[in-house]
This record gives sequence, structure tokens and C-alpha cells, in this order.
Amino acid sequence: MLTFEWGGEPLALLPQRAVLLARHDTLVVADAHLGKAASFRRLGVAVPRGTTSETLAQLGGLVERHGARRVIFLGDFLHSAHAQNAASTQAALARWRRAHRGLELTLVRGNHDERAGDPPPALAIDAVDEPLEIGTLALRHHPEAPPGRHVLAGHWHPCVHVGGRAHERLRLPCFWFSGRAGVLPAFGAFTGMHPIRRGPGDRVFAVADAQVRELPEI
Repeated sequence: MLTFEWGGEPLALLPQRAVLLARHDTLVVADAHLGKAASFRRLGVAVPRGTTSETLAQLGGLVERHGARRVIFLGDFLHSAHAQNAASTQAALARWRRAHRGLELTLVRGNHDERAGDPPPALAIDAVDEPLEIGTLALRHHPEAPPGRHVLAGHWHPCVHVGGRAHERLRLPCFWFSGRAGVLPAFGAFTGMHPIRRGPGDRVFAVADAQVRELPEI
């Protein structure tokens, strides 16, 4: 865990690719893309099973470890309309929700949520349009900062290339803070990554070996 201040709010960057807002007892995650594997299998693509359960188990572990009372999803909660109708995905979500009945859940809608639709009412997830304000921050799916506000967002699935000890090139998920927009890595166990273009003054925190480490500025 690595902590620094962003827009007047202390952020704890977690190696599980989430942010803890300790002042608000809140975990923030982006781009879970639950049911993505089930959507691919429906199209005949052979992909691993169990990725939705893996993502939910990791989230549940973070909730317990940090005593969170609220989770905010920064868009792309369900991957597609197929995920909305997949029995395996909905069964996993229902089991997870029963185990966390008292947890407040909020979804800031993203582009995939427009196609997938809001989560089923039985999950008791409050779905809202961006931005959602919490403390001094604006929480969005798309990393666009309104005037005078610092943003936490998702959408990009950011990663960075770094050199390894054996002279190889490693691709690592990262937290990317550029201007007034902070972008979280994708939280889902079955998501892609996209390399960022770092600019002068950007702060980049790579996730590797269960640690979060800040990279030198360019």
C-alpha cells in the first residue's frame, strides 16, 4: 500500500489495483468487467472459467481487510448484456452479495454499463451517472476533470512498460495521475491493459510483486 494526497484527499493505492479512501471508509475500483469470460464463451471463444468469482473474492478480501463500509465501482461493472443474462455470473454475484449484505455499493455508469444495463435490483447497487462527488473528488468512469476538481476514473486500463532484471520488458498495471485526472488500473481478473503515454509531471505508480511503487518522473 502506498499513500499520497490527491486533490486534498489522502489516497491509499493498493496492490490489488484498488484505492482506499480511508476518510470515507470506501474502496474504489474501476473496470471489473464481471461476466466477460461468460460473454466470450457464449460467442464460442475458449477462455478460462472462474474469473468473475476470482474478482469478487479479491474484492471481498479487501472489504474485510480494510473495514470498508462502501464500494464505488468506476464504471464497466458488467461486461455486456450477455453477462447480465449469464446464470453463472448472476449466481456468483448473488452469493457475494449475500455475504456482504450491509455493504453499500455504488456504480458510476461507464460505456459498458450503457450496453449491459444496470445491475439486477436484487444486488442493491445504486447506479448513478458520472460524476459522483465524494469529499473533494469527482468520481467518473471517463478520465475528464471538470473545472476546479480532481478526478478518479477508470476506462483506460492503464499499464506501463519497465525493464526487468534479465533485460526483459515487463508490462505492469499502473495508477496514472496526469493533470487533475487520476486513472485506476482495471480491477477485473479478465481484462486487457493499454500502455499509457506519460507526460512531464505525471505521477505513475506501477503494481508488481504485490507492491505499489512510484516510477521516476520523465
